Amino acid sequence: MPGPALLYTAAQTIARGRKAGFMAAFGIHLGCYVHVFAAAFGLSAIFTVVPTLYFALKLAGGAYLIFLGVQMIRTRVAAGPMPDLPRKSARRAFADSMLVEILNPKVAIFFIAFLPQFVSAGAGYPVWAQFLVLGTIVNCAFTSADIVTVLFASEVKKRMTKTSRFQDLTRWLGGSLLVGLGLKLATERA
Repeated sequence: MPGPALLYTAAQTIARGRKAGFMAAFGIHLGCYVHVFAAAFGLSAIFTVVPTLYFALKLAGGAYLIFLGVQMIRTRVAAGPMPDLPRKSARRAFADSMLVEILNPKVAIFFIAFLPQFVSAGAGYPVWAQFLVLGTIVNCAFTSADIVTVLFASEVKKRMTKTSRFQDLTRWLGGSLLVGLGLKLATERA
């Protein structure tokens, strides 16, 4: 099942075009480094000690995805060739995507649950450096999948019917997807 990052980049690509999809992938990539650094320096472990902080971050992330989804649903475009939704500036698309990734506590939990299995205190390199190297490798693999998703979604968009009814459907599906992801993130148990 695709994760939120893949679904988010696909929704951004279909609704706003290839450039927005790439900016979403780039924002998610850099946002993931927040979690890599947090895991490397022990900050993510706070979630296991202070569950209220995890819950608050989960709710904030869910609310932000719902907000982005509602914005997408409310934006109307004229009939004709299927245009992209009104473009966000590259900076805005990047910032939204980075915030989506940073506010996803499951990414933090993933890094503190997954990476320690491959870190050895007796390895000749400091533990924090091992976390950074492994986190970078994992993040690059995730970003590769995001880029493939953008390329695939932009090809799907090119082949779609160019009617206003289909545009409305695409806008509603993309927005509903973000709202659904937000609700899932906010209501899912840790």
